[in-house]
Amino acid sequence: MNQHNITWWQPGFDESDQEQVRRVIASGYVNEGKVTEEFEREIARLVGAKFGVGVTSGTTALYLSLIALGVGPGDEVIVPDVTFIATASAVAMTHATPVLVDIDPETLNISVAAMEAAITVKTKAVVPVHVSGRAALMEPILQVCNARGIPVVEDAAEALCSRHMGRGLGTFGIMGCFSFSPNKTITTGQGGMIVTDDAQIHQRLRELKDQGRAMRGTGGDDAHPVLGFNFKLTNLQTAVGLAQLEKLPARLERIRRTYSIYRDELAGVAGIRILPFDIDNGEQPQWVDALADRRNDLDAFLGKNGAGCRRFWYPIHSQKPYLRSDLAFPVSSRVIRDALWLPSAFQMTDDDARLVSKLVREFYNA
Repeated sequence: MNQHNITWWQPGFDESDQEQVRRVIASGYVNEGKVTEEFEREIARLVGAKFGVGVTSGTTALYLSLIALGVGPGDEVIVPDVTFIATASAVAMTHATPVLVDIDPETLNISVAAMEAAITVKTKAVVPVHVSGRAALMEPILQVCNARGIPVVEDAAEALCSRHMGRGLGTFGIMGCFSFSPNKTITTGQGGMIVTDDAQIHQRLRELKDQGRAMRGTGGDDAHPVLGFNFKLTNLQTAVGLAQLEKLPARLERIRRTYSIYRDELAGVAGIRILPFDIDNGEQPQWVDALADRRNDLDAFLGKNGAGCRRFWYPIHSQKPYLRSDLAFPVSSRVIRDALWLPSAFQMTDDDARLVSKLVREFYNA
């Protein structure tokens, strides 16, 4: 990277990724198999869960988690208004109703008060999202939900290896869901993972993702005792994932370093606030996010000077499939118009992060 091309994010591949794929191709077995099983074990080990179940995407992970809990027509699932739209769409896929709730302006995560107020007799699950890897308030969320017998499924798509209170995010709820899309720290192209400590749910997830079979079959005279689908994560994909895991510690450290530079260099700059991560206690940024006055102008200025950003998602309630009045979401309607992700790619250098910081200061001091 250089000052003329500091990208917001880009995946990274090298010869080790290609070699792992070549091995799978040479084996003649490219479908889901032992390579995928190894990847599942490694992700579960990394986050501190007993079981990992690889699936086709983070969206699929959420969908199958809800199906495993029996979520369906007539049920409601509480989802924060600020998240990638897939969180709500996974609920819609079950034919349940996604119930959107407002967010905490300090963290952009789900508001516990708004969540509690939205609970009804139809609430079948709550899906907190750890935005950018920043932990949602899991203790009060679980306190509220456990008292009412409501399971919690964590959307940890952006929180691989982020820790809270000494535990991996994704392991607080009954299930946690991860994504390996191209804009994550490790990628399998597309892909996802569900982690759980519950043996019965683990078996149900395996049935759901593989045509009702809890164990891998032949494709011929297999028993299919329950309804299932085809959401397998293949050896070809997980070969890349395993190669990427070898590079994960260095990538995580690079992103933490970039966050620390932004935090220190932009402290006290009027007009922008870097959202906090408790990196000393294990929180791991996926990307570095900020609230910025004149956000769109800042984004354009940085882009013209070779530093790419990404503006935050629109609040889900403003998207046509889930359209509701802004009045029900005063925080997300106000705050998200100022939110963006600064360049966060793990290929960045200290000098890149300092240059972006310098450009931000120039913008607000002009």
